[in-house]
Amino acid sequence: MKTVRTVAELRAELAEPRRAGRRIGLVPTMGSFHEGHLSLIRQAREHCDTVVVSLFVNPTQFGEGEDLDAYPRDEQRDAALAEAERADLLFAPPVAEVYPDGFATTVRVHGLTDVLCGDPDRRGPEHFDGVTTVVSKLFNMVAPDVAYFGQKDAQQALVIRRLARDLDIPVRIEVCPTMREHDGLAMSSRNVHLSAEERHRAPALWRALDAADSLVSGGERDAVAVLAAARSELERARIEPDYLELRSATDLAPVEQVNGSTVLAVAARVGRTRLIDNKVLGGMP
Repeated sequence: MKTVRTVAELRAELAEPRRAGRRIGLVPTMGSFHEGHLSLIRQAREHCDTVVVSLFVNPTQFGEGEDLDAYPRDEQRDAALAEAERADLLFAPPVAEVYPDGFATTVRVHGLTDVLCGDPDRRGPEHFDGVTTVVSKLFNMVAPDVAYFGQKDAQQALVIRRLARDLDIPVRIEVCPTMREHDGLAMSSRNVHLSAEERHRAPALWRALDAADSLVSGGERDAVAVLAAARSELERARIEPDYLELRSATDLAPVEQVNGSTVLAVAARVGRTRLIDNKVLGGMP
C-alpha cells in the first residue's frame, strides 16, 4: 500500500488502473479505524480492483464546541490496518490540500439535512454542508466507481445518495451494515472517550432500538407505542436522548405508523460523548 498526500499524486497513481478499466473503490474515513471501517475496506477489496482509503479529519463538519481537537488520530496505526486489509492507496491529505487559501464553495443538500442531526437546534444543517462538500471533493479527486459508507450514519448515507444523484456523479453508493460490540453498542471512533461507567450504560441505545423492533415484529404499528418502548430502555440507563424519532427510511419524513421502510434513529450524549444509532424496523436490513 502506498500513502499519498496530494491530489496530483493520487491521480497519478490512479491513471494506469483507470486506463486499464479497473473498478476503483473508495472508502472515505476520518481515521481512528475500528472494525466498522475495516469491514468497509473488506467490501471494497472483494468487489473492486483498486481500493482507495481516504483519511481526513474534516474540520468543516465540526461545529462550535464539538470535538475536532479531541478527535482521535493515529495515522501510523490506521495505515497498518488498511494495509493488512490489502488497500492499494491511503490518501491522507493535509487540510491545506483539501481547503486551499481562498476556498469559497459549499455543497448543500436541502431537506434531508434539516432534521435529526441537521435540526437547527442540534448540530444544524451546516454539519452536513461540511460532509457533502468534502465528499464531493473526494468523489472528484478519486473518481471512484463505488464508494462505501456505514449504515450507522444512516442520515449521512441518504444525504450522500441524494448528492450523487442530484449532481450526476457517476458513483455507486454502497451502504454496509453497522458493526457492533458484543453488547450491541455501535462501533464508533468516539467510543474511546467513554468512561467505564458510561461504557456500561451506552449499549442502552441499541437495547432501545431492539425493544422497538421487537414490538413491531409482534404486530405493533403505532408510532407512539413504539417510541415509548424505546424510550423506556433509555430511561433505565439514565440516558436522555438528543432525539429519538421514527422517520421514513427513504426520505426521512416523519411517520405515525410503522411500515417496512421506517427507521428509528437515536442520538444521545453519554457523559460528554455524543453517540448515534439507528435501525430499520420490522425485520428489514
